[in-house]
Amino acid sequence: MKKNNRDENVLPERRTFLKAAAGFMGSTLLGGIPFRAFAQAAELAPADRCFVFVYFSGGWDQLLAFDPRDPDEFTADRASETKILPGYNLINDSRFSTRPILPAERSGAGRPNIDFGPAVGERLASHYDLMTVVRGINMNTLGHEVGYRYFLTGKLPIGSAARGSSTATEIVGQMKPRVPIASISYNVESYNDRYGGYANALRVSRRDDLLLTLRPSAASQQLDSEIEKQLVDFRGQPINCEQAAYGTRGVGTTYSNSRDQMQQVLSQGLEKAFQFQDTTNPEMEAVRTRYGLATTGSIDNEAGRAATVATALKKGIAQCVTINLTGGLDTHFGTQLTHASNQRRGFDALASLVDDLRASPHPSGGNFMDHTTIMVFSEFARTPLINASGGRDHHLCSSALLMGAGIKHNQVFGKSGDIGMSPGTFDLRTGAADPNGSNIFPEHIIATVLASAGLDYSITRVDPLRPILA
Repeated sequence: MKKNNRDENVLPERRTFLKAAAGFMGSTLLGGIPFRAFAQAAELAPADRCFVFVYFSGGWDQLLAFDPRDPDEFTADRASETKILPGYNLINDSRFSTRPILPAERSGAGRPNIDFGPAVGERLASHYDLMTVVRGINMNTLGHEVGYRYFLTGKLPIGSAARGSSTATEIVGQMKPRVPIASISYNVESYNDRYGGYANALRVSRRDDLLLTLRPSAASQQLDSEIEKQLVDFRGQPINCEQAAYGTRGVGTTYSNSRDQMQQVLSQGLEKAFQFQDTTNPEMEAVRTRYGLATTGSIDNEAGRAATVATALKKGIAQCVTINLTGGLDTHFGTQLTHASNQRRGFDALASLVDDLRASPHPSGGNFMDHTTIMVFSEFARTPLINASGGRDHHLCSSALLMGAGIKHNQVFGKSGDIGMSPGTFDLRTGAADPNGSNIFPEHIIATVLASAGLDYSITRVDPLRPILA
């Protein structure tokens, strides 16, 4: 479509409509994404089972996070022997402990069985009674794109190209939730290789993109876009085989269905739920207080993203949210403080999200954390030794955090080696260390998430980690 001054300057509503409509289009037109038509009920209802996939971008240091070591045992004097140097004393900031964190016992939860690295902080660690930490995961790669896509799908990419569907797509494909936007991918890739368009995710790069998609405009009611005009003209032309293919099952039908879905979503006024800086709304004030959000300026930060996740689930707008929560972790250079601070922002935001879900009653009973499974991951870890530039390099042995519904709580599964933090081998049926056993791979984590909701996990071609299933 040609652009001219009238398009750019006179009709912003039309341009807004086109951009929003593209979010609902099939891959045959504008590369957009179709959605499942949601329930016709007047009121939205949260999904009975929700999922959150939290990505820490860049490759996290597990000594600072979910696989810490005692600095009194793994000293600098022994580093040539153990190939491990925690380096907690190098952070030199009072916000961070110089030792692994063993959280205080939570009332009624029993003694904690999980220790955490200093970057996790007390806030998130206090939710140990909802967690299983999986250690010693063999990522099979030191490449950012490969590790990232591996954990998103549970399939090792071919080269750097993703294989299979995203786990969120697999969940939506099987469960077919009746919510407006079944899956949201927030600054994260999403794939669908075997389900209809209803299982695709809405991909947004920031909160404003989500608001744009959900916000109605005058043009959305007029339906006068250039795209539609072209489709009408197209349908009026004599039909040949190629045109029939597009007009009968392709562009015309796709556009019509996508337009109807867009209108349904726009009619709900869902964007109001995400207007966190609205100072006239007491509900938004409560969100700002819980997540520490400002009334002005950008809130596209870790806390704002976490608030977006909670809102999408609690308002019944989405079932699955996959989010790039924090980044800046590819720290080959610099100080341990830099990496620890970047991780802490993500973990504090995650703690706020868990606080929120734990404090919010679910319509089906219990609280939202009773109905939500959270998986936290990165593409790989950092080397257990500090390099000559003061940073850490890529390391293939990593960890993951599972929380909430369907998962046993307050336990650790797996272990990395005490020399060089190498991936461990285990009897995966029991979790016991076994020199003749198997590595834990990302597909085991994905199979466990699917099995935790009673879903078919055969696509992973492995069994779930049954000892951690509730």
